[in-house]
Amino acid sequence: MKIGKIKIDFPVLLAPMAGFTDYPFRVLCKRMGAGLVYSEFVSADGIIRENIRTLEMIRFSEEERPIGIQIFGNDPETMSKAASFVKNNFNPDIIDINYGCPVKKVTCKGGGAAILQDIPKMVKMTSEIVKSTKLPVTVKTRLGWDEKSKYIVEVAERLQDIGIQAISIHGRTRKQMYKGEANWELIREVKNNPRIKIPVFGNGDVTCPETAKKKKEKYNVDGIMIGRAAIGNPWIFQKIKEYLKSGKIIKEPKMKDKIEMVLNHLKWSIEWKGEKLGVLEMRRHYSNYFKDLPKIKNYRSELVQLNEYNEVLNKIKKIKEIYKNY
Repeated sequence: MKIGKIKIDFPVLLAPMAGFTDYPFRVLCKRMGAGLVYSEFVSADGIIRENIRTLEMIRFSEEERPIGIQIFGNDPETMSKAASFVKNNFNPDIIDINYGCPVKKVTCKGGGAAILQDIPKMVKMTSEIVKSTKLPVTVKTRLGWDEKSKYIVEVAERLQDIGIQAISIHGRTRKQMYKGEANWELIREVKNNPRIKIPVFGNGDVTCPETAKKKKEKYNVDGIMIGRAAIGNPWIFQKIKEYLKSGKIIKEPKMKDKIEMVLNHLKWSIEWKGEKLGVLEMRRHYSNYFKDLPKIKNYRSELVQLNEYNEVLNKIKKIKEIYKNY
């Protein structure tokens, strides 16, 4: 399949997630089979101000292609300038617009899912972004702001008409946050709309290969976007890929494989960000990598209090030895 002229070999995508989809994690997911990866969402204001921390979030390696850089903001001019800057200075494969983030610190400033309260502005801003870059522009959004404003079918039509090349839909409203069950019926309605010609990706509650296959077939989507289920579990892409291909279930990785993945993740995090920040930002991943192990809580608590690479390395080796039979 293609998004614009960008070929996607496998229709399962890594969702953009703040604090998680940085370079090391994207590479792991790409190597495990993700067909397309996205950056963390990046502030358009920070981009045009050329904030160093913001620009660091946009950096990527050639191994990650195809890759999308996701931007967010609430001003059409700023967003279009940011998209142009990203194209000219980083040249990713895709520019993605965040119209789905539900967290208050983003929506209170009019960013993310807040735009779902003002569809005309959403259309205008998207149009300005599309006109500002030759890269394919995609959108990640939700069904609506709340139960009374689920206009996603109309929204998808209008965004397609002004030039987006694909849309990813999280099957919840902003008000739901991540609670309750994702509603894929409206995602299917978007996909089955005869006016929709662009790829439609579904997102929400896909946690295993069986669910991915069921959602893809039942709701007729072009592909699946995986978010929280990939944290601490990059293998999910490999598992889904094999299951869709052959119907076979790949077994859970053994402890030695998990440790190898964690150590690679930690190593790349340090190489990319330096020891201090690399060690610090790896803390958010440990609970997911080791969540199924019995009596692991104390070891995890110790792990996230360590500040030096060698200390973390020794603690991980200790965990490997204690749980070597898992």
